[in-house]
Amino acid sequence: MRSFCRIVFALLLLLSLTAAGWFAYYVFTPVTGSGEVLVQIPKGAGIRQIKELLGYHGLIRDDIRFLALLRLLRELEKKDPPKLRAGEFSVPLGLTPLELIRFLHTAKPVQHLVTVPEGLTMVQIAEIFAKEGWADRAVFLQLCRDSGLLRGLGVEADSLEGYLFPETYSLVRGETDERTIISTMVRRFFAVWKELRATESKGLNRHQLLTLASIVEKETGAASERKSIAGVFYNRLRTGMRLQSDPTTIYGIKDFNGNLTKADLLAATPYNTYAISGLPIGPICNPGKAALAAALRPADVPYLYFVSKNDGSHQFSRTLKEHNRAVFLYQKKRNTGN
Repeated sequence: MRSFCRIVFALLLLLSLTAAGWFAYYVFTPVTGSGEVLVQIPKGAGIRQIKELLGYHGLIRDDIRFLALLRLLRELEKKDPPKLRAGEFSVPLGLTPLELIRFLHTAKPVQHLVTVPEGLTMVQIAEIFAKEGWADRAVFLQLCRDSGLLRGLGVEADSLEGYLFPETYSLVRGETDERTIISTMVRRFFAVWKELRATESKGLNRHQLLTLASIVEKETGAASERKSIAGVFYNRLRTGMRLQSDPTTIYGIKDFNGNLTKADLLAATPYNTYAISGLPIGPICNPGKAALAAALRPADVPYLYFVSKNDGSHQFSRTLKEHNRAVFLYQKKRNTGN
């Protein structure tokens, strides 16, 4: 009987040592490979799903021992148990399962930079985020017109046109949606507005100043001219002249085909500054900081007119006679290619 017990004990010990060795070999043996793999762990993913995902990317051998290791670590480290968080991570190959769990517990998600240039409309901005997989275009635009969201963000307007500040934004997969993006951009606008120490200027409220800044943004090719162009528009507003800005008219045309006609200039829309006096009803794009600064602090210029020199800059004029002469000169140069 004693011999039998010794044999059973020896077998159990052998099995235990074999199992321990089998487990230890898995825990401390890295999967071969070099470089890094981009892994997206979805929100709400369970440990089995994460195990399969890591196995699919070749970071571990998809094995029940991974689950056993994770549970063992959670028992041993109850004060700070390792967590496999949701997010997108750049994970180095060649880690052991133990090292991988440690890495995913402390790693920071990948930051993606998305640049929104100055002067885009909210439709164009929605398309940027949709193209790069950050947002649904329709949902983004719906939220840009959501009165409850606008009130919550402190915007007193019918849409967020003009309030989506153009900048380079750092976004994280799994932590970013349409509402988050929009809120971040609007808060950035108000931060810049505060930086500029913006207040009502020359009888215009914030929304009107933003509208004027958006026109300056669309009219300006040369950065050095922003304040002068803003000064021209202020002079026109002061004297009761119509702004006659092509970009405002274009903004009010649905499905503009690139050809601005005489009929378009005569059409009565809330944005056609050839047909209405004063500013349009709202911004025509989302201006950057320089255009906002120009609208807030325009140059004191004597001009009422400007025309493109066809190189991004403009010829400014005091009188209609001077302006007509400049228009003829630069149209002739454009037509002759000189």
